[in-house]
Amino acid sequence: MIVNFSVQNYLCIKNKVKLSFEATASKDLEEYYVSKKLSGKLRLLKIGLIYGANASGKTTVLNALDFLRQMVNDPFTKKTDVFDFEPYLFDSKTRAGNTFFSLEFIQNEVKYLYEVELNKSAIVSEKLFFYNPRKALVFSRTTDMAKQLTIINEIGSKISLSNEHKSALEANTLWNNTVLGGYLKTNVESFELQEVSDWFKTKLKPLIEPRTDLLAYVSSKIENKEIDTNNVVQILKKADFNISGISIEKKELVNSPELLNLLIEKLKLSEDKKSEIKEKGVLESKEVLFHHTIENGSTVMLPYRVESAGTQRYYQFSGLLDMMIRNDVIFPIDELESSLHPDLFKYFILTFLVNSKHSQIIATTHHREFLMEKDILRNDSIWFTDKNDAGCVDLYSLSDFDSSVIRNTTSIYNAYKIGKLGARPNLNDYFINIEDGKE
Repeated sequence: MIVNFSVQNYLCIKNKVKLSFEATASKDLEEYYVSKKLSGKLRLLKIGLIYGANASGKTTVLNALDFLRQMVNDPFTKKTDVFDFEPYLFDSKTRAGNTFFSLEFIQNEVKYLYEVELNKSAIVSEKLFFYNPRKALVFSRTTDMAKQLTIINEIGSKISLSNEHKSALEANTLWNNTVLGGYLKTNVESFELQEVSDWFKTKLKPLIEPRTDLLAYVSSKIENKEIDTNNVVQILKKADFNISGISIEKKELVNSPELLNLLIEKLKLSEDKKSEIKEKGVLESKEVLFHHTIENGSTVMLPYRVESAGTQRYYQFSGLLDMMIRNDVIFPIDELESSLHPDLFKYFILTFLVNSKHSQIIATTHHREFLMEKDILRNDSIWFTDKNDAGCVDLYSLSDFDSSVIRNTTSIYNAYKIGKLGARPNLNDYFINIEDGKE
């Protein structure tokens, strides 16, 4: 689970902002919202909802976390590769400075702290710590910018890594790679590096955006038994979708060797996928069918493509729910309410909170009516992004407001709607001065 995440000098974020999942002292809805880690010493929230106006920076927070995930999991293969991001551009001094990420998380009941400082060309510095129980160094790395070389300055005294393995790791870590990325390419053994690499690969999932189509992702995991079909059907039924079953049918498209080879070359496929198709000797398509029981008790099977956008989206989200309930994973989701009825939005969150144990959702949303549901909200799970007059992003929690702004009797929805909590657009009048271009 994530304990907290910080980012500085990334896109519209100038100064350091911090998203924390550490629960406050409040015991409200403890059973549903809070997961206890480190033998109960650490109380972590399972969800963080971020509100804010358009272009206020809320999606940027999720993008920053996903950027860090990709940087670790997909290391560059050439020194000339550059990172695809921009620092804060509205201030020349900040623009010339480095970007900074900090991520504190739990993996197998051990807390880790990972810090990275970089520019578009190189990782400037990188550190990894673990707590057992006190803070201890795993490694510290810098980069010789003139020579474009990675230097592992120090390996922690509690870490078993020989000088030979340290040198191999150093050699395989390009100046624009993280040490964790270099570790993925190096045949060395390190318990701590393996644990952290596994966390980034298996626990932290890619960012889901409003236009992200999860059909293939969820359906393939259903086929591979990583998602339970019966659980997905149960989730859909309980959400009032008239679906009694799901099946996935395969259709043979091409079996001619000549045409197959031609299509493989034309299609943008991974090498593994190309090899799989060549081995099968056939190109197949798959169609997801939903079983609907009608009045006379018979079943009608409808293809996924003819179902409503809401049904399609909730099928995808039902797969995510099954993963989050049966495993410990983290899903960042941008505009969680996309294609969902407000009641279904609420139902999705409650289903997650009631059934999951150690998974987390980090989501942005514009669904302010959810703030009316005071009996099912915790203040520390609600976050806001706002921009100051200089265009800098600020990130703060509802729990940061004192009793002069938010009391027990305060309507959070009304307070947000009238602007007491910030994080909403400052709109002007409706009149547009149209010039006809005549001189």
